[in-house]
Amino acid sequence: MNRQAKKIKKFLEKFGIKSKVREFSETTKTAADAAKALNCEIGQIAKSIIFKGILSNEPVLVIASGGNRINEKIISECLGEEIEKADADFVRQKTGFAIGGVSPFGHREKIKTFIDKDLLEYKVIWAAAGTPNAVFPLAPEELVKITEGQVVELKVYN
Repeated sequence: MNRQAKKIKKFLEKFGIKSKVREFSETTKTAADAAKALNCEIGQIAKSIIFKGILSNEPVLVIASGGNRINEKIISECLGEEIEKADADFVRQKTGFAIGGVSPFGHREKIKTFIDKDLLEYKVIWAAAGTPNAVFPLAPEELVKITEGQVVELKVYN
């Protein structure tokens, strides 16, 4: 098992969660890739996207349901400052993970987290396990507990 995936497995065990990390030969970097590999709904994929506060330069983690686009205005309103998507160097520096493999937890520092309420519609969701080829299952309620994330309506309505 990849070193990053082992780290996430141990992190889960600290919280009493016996989750099995699944590694794939093909990428699970995008929500669509992960859903295809797992044969699940794209909405069950918990995609972790790092933003940063424009004024504070602090990282912000948004965990969104795979099929949803994120309404950045909602996150900005919750934070009280504008946000922008973080670049690859910022993401790795703050989380320890590369884009496409960012886990919802196990970061180098505590990160303010927002969770898409649509993820709570599922019994099981899947998140990246620290690499673009590894994922793990957990209950949405476990995700909220571990991340101490704020559940919000995140998606953009067209």
